[in-house]
Amino acid sequence: MTLDELRRYAVARAFGPPADLLTAVRRLGYLQADPIRAPARAQDLILRHRVAGYRIDDLEKEFPRLPIIEDMLHNYGFFPEEHLALLHPRVLSPRWREFMTEHQPLRRKLLRYLSEQEEAHPRDVESVLGAGARINGWGGTSSATTLMLEALHREGLARVRRRDKGLRIYALAPPREAAMSPIARADGLIALIVNLYAPLQERSLMRVFSMMGTNKPAVDFAKRIELAIKRGTYRRVTVDGAPYIWPAHEEMPEAADDKVRFLAPFDPVVWDRSRFEHLWGWAYRFEAYTPASKRKLGYYALPLLWREHIVGWANTSVTAGQLNVQIGYASKKRLRGNTAAFSSSLESETERYRHFLLASTQLTPSARRLSRP
Repeated sequence: MTLDELRRYAVARAFGPPADLLTAVRRLGYLQADPIRAPARAQDLILRHRVAGYRIDDLEKEFPRLPIIEDMLHNYGFFPEEHLALLHPRVLSPRWREFMTEHQPLRRKLLRYLSEQEEAHPRDVESVLGAGARINGWGGTSSATTLMLEALHREGLARVRRRDKGLRIYALAPPREAAMSPIARADGLIALIVNLYAPLQERSLMRVFSMMGTNKPAVDFAKRIELAIKRGTYRRVTVDGAPYIWPAHEEMPEAADDKVRFLAPFDPVVWDRSRFEHLWGWAYRFEAYTPASKRKLGYYALPLLWREHIVGWANTSVTAGQLNVQIGYASKKRLRGNTAAFSSSLESETERYRHFLLASTQLTPSARRLSRP
């Protein structure tokens, strides 16, 4: 397989026909979440390419009535409910175990509160149980009750019932069914990650499981992957010197869609930065936490996909009801001889993006400004 063929495969398999929200989440298997809204959150930016007629915040609005859960994997995000068995039981990290040990009375009180209330808003819980502030995992402070809600969620005893302006509202988790065996869980997690990020470099696949820490069963994942390859579940192919893995049953597409897409910084196409650099020959960096003076792409730069090439990035903002789209290019050589087709497709994507944002009161129906290539 050539690098061009691998590039087409990576893009084409990521964007099937648009579906309803639940079907799209099930196809992905996992949807990474991020709280930054600039002007939309990552989960919305990922879903807009995969859900028919998707508008900003649709996931948050529809979440309470859909069999979708929030939980931790290698990072935090959304899963179809049927994947819950892959996530639990889990061993809490040393930091969370220490917190639980130090606050056993609060843990008991909060579990009693959850058993008596339909839902638990962190502010309501704090007003009833108090317990003061503690250092959180980001170096700031959170109330001890809010941290205990998060700890119970990680433990699988609480779940996110809904969100209120982005704030997690909890409820008591229903009793879990009998746990899967560690090997069955490991195989299921491997299938989930390969489905989400394939084709992915073998070292990246192992890095994901390293990132999971205690969120995964104590199984030798390298051996399970090797066994699955021998059984014909996955293929391992070396492309341009790098070993890649993907589902063995998938066929290579002839071409990717002839369209421009603004991608989220955590879209499955973008997430693996080493694969990104291998496929597209330049380094994308998420710079929201980079000091402004050191940013090269922008606070929340969206990788700019055209056909099977990521040719640059888009910075989008809404000011006084007007959508502003500023385009930067890693290289324009992919546009040579195709400038008119690219410009037309870029206009179309900007219009789709504007329509996606219309659910936000910040944007007026007709206002937008687009920089030219």
